[in-house]
Amino acid sequence: MTIRKNFLFNKEIVRHLEEIAKEEGKTQTQAVQEAIESKYKYIKKKRKLEIFNLIINSCNGEIGDIDIKNIKEERALNRAK
Repeated sequence: MTIRKNFLFNKEIVRHLEEIAKEEGKTQTQAVQEAIESKYKYIKKKRKLEIFNLIINSCNGEIGDIDIKNIKEERALNRAK
C-alpha cells in the first residue's frame, strides 16, 4: 500500500534531491525513500545499543540514573536505625 505525502523543500534541497536521483539513476521518490530508510536503520541501531547498555549497566547495579547498590545501602542503614 502506498500513501501520498506532500513535503515542502527549499530550493537547495530540491537541487540536491534531483542531483542524487539522477546520479543514482533513480526516481526522486526512490531517493527519498532510501534516505529515510537509512536514517531509520541508524535510529533503530542506536535504540538497540541504548537498551544493550542499560542491560550491561544493570549487571553493575545501575539502571539508567538509578544506582541499585546505593538504594540497598540506604535501606540497610534505615533498618539499622
